[in-house]
Amino acid sequence: MAATASSMAATAVFIPRFPIKPTRCSALPYLPPRLSSPSSFPLKSFSGSRRLSLQVRASSSEETSTSVDTNELISDLKEKWDAVENKSTVLLYGGGAIVAVWLSSIVVGAVNSVPLLPKVLELVGLGYTGWFVYRYLLFKSSRKELATDIEALKKKIAGTE
Repeated sequence: MAATASSMAATAVFIPRFPIKPTRCSALPYLPPRLSSPSSFPLKSFSGSRRLSLQVRASSSEETSTSVDTNELISDLKEKWDAVENKSTVLLYGGGAIVAVWLSSIVVGAVNSVPLLPKVLELVGLGYTGWFVYRYLLFKSSRKELATDIEALKKKIAGTE
């Protein structure tokens, strides 16, 4: 019995003790929990004996050029919606687009669950990308050809051709 107790004590001495940290599965940085005061919160230093206070103040300015006037945006959207003659067709196309995206996500999920198929499709995509770069982007004459093809497609879509 005494030998068992001494071996357990020896085992306890040789086991290194590491602080237990929770594992994170996210790529986002760790943020401390929010305290009662939103403008300042104490941070613990490495020694743990001193505290550092950090104060943050956020303000906005109406003079910034990147701000978007929501009333102007809403009024512009209302004008465009009122200008649409066939509203039921637009709603039907919008609903069809949502259903198509939903169905395509189901198909992609099913294809992704097949063991070897995603890697094969990745190789096909890389091959096509390589061909496209060689065919249209590598040489100056082929870049001009691509630009004319894109302009012709724009005119065909816009209906100006």
